[in-house]
Amino acid sequence: MKRKHMLQSILALSVLFTTVLAGCSSGQPASPSNSASTTVSSQTGAAPATGGGTLIIARLSDANNLDPHFSTQINSMAVVQHKLYEGLVMLDQSSEYKPLLASEWKQLDDLTWEFVLRDGVTFHDGTPFDGEAVKKTIARILDKNAPTPKANMFGMIKEVKVVDSHKVQIILHYPFAGLLSVLASAEGGIISPKAMEQYGKDLNKHPVGTGPFVFESWTPGQEIVLVKNEKYWGTKPKIDKVVFKTVPEDTTRVAMVETGEAHIAEQLPVTEIERVKNSSSMTLGRYESFAVDHIGMNVTMKPFDDVRVRQAIAHAIDKEAIIKGVYNNVGKVAISTLGPKVIGYSPNLKTPEYDLNKAKQLLAEAGYANGYKATVYLNDNKARINVAEVLQSQLKGIGIDLQIQVMEFGAYLDLAGKGEAQMFISGWGNATGDADYNQYNLFHSTSHGVPGNHSFYSNPKVDELIEAGRKEKDPQKRKEIYEQAQQIEMDEVPLLPYRSSENLAAIAKNVQGVTISPSGYVEINDVTIQ
Repeated sequence: MKRKHMLQSILALSVLFTTVLAGCSSGQPASPSNSASTTVSSQTGAAPATGGGTLIIARLSDANNLDPHFSTQINSMAVVQHKLYEGLVMLDQSSEYKPLLASEWKQLDDLTWEFVLRDGVTFHDGTPFDGEAVKKTIARILDKNAPTPKANMFGMIKEVKVVDSHKVQIILHYPFAGLLSVLASAEGGIISPKAMEQYGKDLNKHPVGTGPFVFESWTPGQEIVLVKNEKYWGTKPKIDKVVFKTVPEDTTRVAMVETGEAHIAEQLPVTEIERVKNSSSMTLGRYESFAVDHIGMNVTMKPFDDVRVRQAIAHAIDKEAIIKGVYNNVGKVAISTLGPKVIGYSPNLKTPEYDLNKAKQLLAEAGYANGYKATVYLNDNKARINVAEVLQSQLKGIGIDLQIQVMEFGAYLDLAGKGEAQMFISGWGNATGDADYNQYNLFHSTSHGVPGNHSFYSNPKVDELIEAGRKEKDPQKRKEIYEQAQQIEMDEVPLLPYRSSENLAAIAKNVQGVTISPSGYVEINDVTIQ
């Protein structure tokens, strides 16, 4: 699973992930146990629904793909996870792994995990949920003949063995401490085998899962409509329908909540916080986030192929000024591309200090004493546009003439994924709560382009550490491995993290039960409209 940040996310989810978060869940995701005797189980049955009505969510950008195996941004994953698609397990609001489509699981040995699947679950198209559905879903992700952007994320899986219709074993190539985090991500949603065969890559437009909502329609650039799944196996939603409306203008989204045209305005800019706080019809939602905003540089393009140039930029940027001036102190100065709540985060990293003299010295050593011209690309996010303007001003102090190119989110992702963005302002919203999601997608050499490595960064030592982090069972040793990788990344600066963000939303006062997960996905299964 993906990316708020990055431009909203890229979620990872990608891809890419976006702004906002603070204070809903307080704990860190627990590391999966490596004990062969560990068993987790739950007996969750269906419960009657109450309430009703249509929930309208106004948000900055539309989805770019409703196929969890091909989507690369938060706005897509927010629609599918826990609504249309469900995984074997889920990460709850306390950041603990809980049963979902699997009623229990246990680790048989270092390489084998066994999952007991729920009985009586059907996909939206009537296809029964069973072990074959799990096997075919993961096989689709890993299909070498039709590779998906999520193949690296699931690359530790060697085989899914169907023991019987309601029991599967996931057999790994190597021990992988973060397996549950991957299975709990939006990318881990189980897809109807019938729909996979029927629609192929057009599944993007015909999502079919087991979730509490069923896909009704998608008008690109305008809205996505989901309706309550009346045959849902678990506790049915309290609302009858949800409409995700694309509303690019920040003030318009807030005004829609203020006037009753919408119930939730997501990706709330910090400039609108006081307006929401002072409103008689809205409340401010602030939720904890895994996401980190960053400034990226394509290391394959001049002059950013010289590490001294990248280091010079890092020394020329005043992060504290950006947090205060652009974000009004919402969020914190970042020292890592991992958010503080992500497993693998280290507070011990040494980061480039703001030092214009050092920056000028490095540029001169690289042969750019008189500066140079460059272009920074970003999506049409108001805060990021403001960051770009501050960046433009700060880099002028060391002779860099920075041009700003603002694009629609999907167009930006396409450009960056092709390696055509010289510099970029983005972010990465961790979809799993585990360091591997950031590290593999943002820095591993096999993740160049669409999976998330828009810097096209390659370092064999970093690759080696990332792969070691995947395999290490001991939590402390694993943390030390990721600390080493992060320090190299910070020294070589393919990405300069500048802000650990928060998820913010304006919520109508007649709406209860809204949360935004640390990954940046609005959760609506418990929402009621009064």
